[in-house]
Amino acid sequence: MIKVSVIVPVYKVEAFVDRCFRSLMEQTLQDVEFIVVDDCTPDMSIAVIRDVMKDYSGRDVQIVSHKENKGLPSARNTGLAMAKGEYVFHCDSDDWVEPDMLEMLYDAAVKEDADIVWCDWFLSFGEKERYMRQPSYPTSLEALKGMLSGVMKYNVWNKLVRRCLYADNGIAFPDGYGMGEDMTMMRLFSCARRVAYVGKAFYHYVKLNSNAFSQTYSERHLIELRHNTDSTLAYLNGKYGSALANEYEYFKLDVKFPFLITDDYKKYNLWQKWYPEANQYILSNKRLSLRSRMLQLLAAKKCFWLIAAYYKLVYKFIYGTMYH
Repeated sequence: MIKVSVIVPVYKVEAFVDRCFRSLMEQTLQDVEFIVVDDCTPDMSIAVIRDVMKDYSGRDVQIVSHKENKGLPSARNTGLAMAKGEYVFHCDSDDWVEPDMLEMLYDAAVKEDADIVWCDWFLSFGEKERYMRQPSYPTSLEALKGMLSGVMKYNVWNKLVRRCLYADNGIAFPDGYGMGEDMTMMRLFSCARRVAYVGKAFYHYVKLNSNAFSQTYSERHLIELRHNTDSTLAYLNGKYGSALANEYEYFKLDVKFPFLITDDYKKYNLWQKWYPEANQYILSNKRLSLRSRMLQLLAAKKCFWLIAAYYKLVYKFIYGTMYH
């Protein structure tokens, strides 16, 4: 029996994929299949992977290639269609993992009979890292509320998911809409019976530019993000109705919060235009830190010069110095 299917989308990661793939090959858990999805990468990433494979001939590795670049959501879906494992794990090919990650998450899944297991992770800046602790919740609904409220990350790469959760509920990643595609995790949590948390960091999320705390958005990125946000809200509203009414508004605030992590006034204008109806909920989201709520309150009052000053001091100078 295959315990875990690991899906690794590959596109333009030649400089990083050796470390990523070796960390996967070194996993202590056995009975694992590794599905590499070549999303028509133009570099030597796949050649690097094949070289690594020579050192691990006993591992079950499949490489499938797209004839054209389709984007990350499509690559994940291609991997899901091929997967045979009881659980699925997604690993981005420029990141890397600790050798016991799959074993620890799988053991927790079996022990708790959990549909989804998540863990802490590392935010990596070259040789320096920041430990990113995640909250623990007793139920999938509480975890979902945590994600909507902005206190739990809905990234796909620190979670192990029972594979049938996708197929049995018709859940897939949004083809053609890459920005915010990991919101798919909220749909999965809404269908999970039992969940579990492992309070240890195994996944190293690599951020190459320590000063790039602000997200760069093209016009296409904004279209994708808005689509995925609206689609997620519609899906959850269809399941829970008004029971999560406040959390829907918190989610809108969370989605546009990165527009404030910058000194670019064009982003501040975007913050004002996106979901203005959610602004009245800024102070009521007690799960968020006071600092985050105060930044949003300043934005609601159009005190953008203070937000710009805060960004330059805290994010660019203090964080930039700590993690450079």
